[in-house]
Amino acid sequence: MRIFAIGRNYVEHIQELNNERPDEPVIFTKPDTAILRNNAPFYHPSFSNDIHHEVELVLRISKEGKNIEEKFASRYYDAIGIGIDFTARDLQQKAKDKGLPWDIAKGFNGSAPISDTFIPVEKFSDVKNINFKLEVNGNLRQQGNTSLMLFPFDYIISYLSKFFTLKTGDLIFTGTPKGVAAVKPGDTLSAYIENEKLLEFQVK
Repeated sequence: MRIFAIGRNYVEHIQELNNERPDEPVIFTKPDTAILRNNAPFYHPSFSNDIHHEVELVLRISKEGKNIEEKFASRYYDAIGIGIDFTARDLQQKAKDKGLPWDIAKGFNGSAPISDTFIPVEKFSDVKNINFKLEVNGNLRQQGNTSLMLFPFDYIISYLSKFFTLKTGDLIFTGTPKGVAAVKPGDTLSAYIENEKLLEFQVK
């Protein structure tokens, strides 16, 4: 099982970080050791002073495929969950300033908490109109809707499959809306799809 992730997929998030708007999806990966399940706590690492939360919808790949045409891409995922793409922003910026890869800023242990529940795709009336949000200590911090994505689900799957064979069980983090910010020990993060809370955990 692999974790793929899409950067810069919401315009207002691109703007808040002063990034360049991409012409194609920005792809990075996380190792399976990044995953946190069962609402397990996230232990703030000592190597960073600026860990940011990024709430994202997560696609679950349901069958193997490569070079998938966009019109057929919906056949390759069967459920949608929610997760947090934790980012060591200080380490990321240091690497970017030097023109170096920023794997450690995205892929460190525990950097991908995900919901245990994934909602079957057929439960959604329109996957291009899904609301999701993140609360920190009960206060709304991020909210998004899939209609605001630069690259929708089917395009993401088609694009990824040009370069990687997608396999059953792979996960795709699909990008975060504006509102990213640092977390600190004692914070409680709660993530929702529509009004259903699917993920809640503490930062320690």
